[in-house]
Amino acid sequence: MYVDHLQLTDFRSYASVDVPLEAGVTTFVGSNGQGKTNLVEAVEYLATMNSHRVASEVPLVRSGATSAVVRAGVVAGLNDSRRLTLELEINPGKANRARLNRSPLRHAREIIGVLRTVVFSPVDIAIVKGDPSERRHFLDELLVARWPRLAGVRGDYERVLRQRNTLLKSLSGRLRGGPPPTDTEATLDVWDSHLARAGGELLEARLTTLDDLAPHISKAYADIAPTNNDAIAEYRASADLDVPRQVEHGTARADLRAALESAMAERRAEEIQRGVSLVGPHRDDIALSLGMLPAKGYASHGESWSFALALRLGSFHLLRADGVEPVLVLDDVFAELDSIRRERLASGVRVAEQVLVTAAVGADVPELLAGQRFRVAGGDVTLDD
Repeated sequence: MYVDHLQLTDFRSYASVDVPLEAGVTTFVGSNGQGKTNLVEAVEYLATMNSHRVASEVPLVRSGATSAVVRAGVVAGLNDSRRLTLELEINPGKANRARLNRSPLRHAREIIGVLRTVVFSPVDIAIVKGDPSERRHFLDELLVARWPRLAGVRGDYERVLRQRNTLLKSLSGRLRGGPPPTDTEATLDVWDSHLARAGGELLEARLTTLDDLAPHISKAYADIAPTNNDAIAEYRASADLDVPRQVEHGTARADLRAALESAMAERRAEEIQRGVSLVGPHRDDIALSLGMLPAKGYASHGESWSFALALRLGSFHLLRADGVEPVLVLDDVFAELDSIRRERLASGVRVAEQVLVTAAVGADVPELLAGQRFRVAGGDVTLDD
């Protein structure tokens, strides 16, 4: 799978830009602030409706404009000439609109998964060094790349969680003024059931994906930073899910749902007192270790970077094992790496059908990734002869 044409209107710094692309490696070279990352961010957003740079859609729309349009031609593969045209209209504060081959989609998120991407960027080190939310986000991105319908499941879970938290906060306030209302148990039972249903499906996908990903992480880390320490990723749930048994025998959604409901019942009094949901996928973590020691707090900067790269590279190889050829985006990654890690990362990704690279200094990109090159400056994107 690769993008053969990218067109932006009022996206980020671009009033309008039209860039022809091809399979293989394409590098965008330019000084900081010239717009090179905006180009690859547009490809990422078209694939996932998420950005590795911002959580809000507002910064994606050029100052003074009310909406932005990202349009791309996507070829199915090097040996498959079928071509699709994807288009996404970004309307902050309103419903986005999407088209596939010029035909409107009922919901914009239906475009998710038509194009698949794996994005490497400097912020990836937060997956290793940052809060659990960073690791949850990484894993959820991957499971949606594997099974795009999980984007809807995530949305359902987050919606139910917000509503349940609102109820718990309300009950917490009432409790301070006297006993809880008599219908508390029945009302919470309903929301527990809704949260456990969506949470069980999300957990099943997470556990399965992490179990499938683990050997790819281990191999990728060994390839990037040869060492006696093995890179290990293990799920840490907020409820007693008997995770090893679940993974070994295949995750059972009904069992996971029952485990969540049981854990919520056990902590109901505490949840009401604190006014927040304390059990579920939103409270889980992924424990990253190098040998016997946790990576967070013990790994050096170089080891942390190698682990972050191994997570992304492992994701890429897992998707390929699933039969998916994702577009690889390497956004200003090489400037963060020493020459050895640059070469090893380049060696690990050059099998991709398409690699999109951004760099402030062209010489930072290893020769293994030689290919088409564009200069980006002052809003212009020009092919470097």
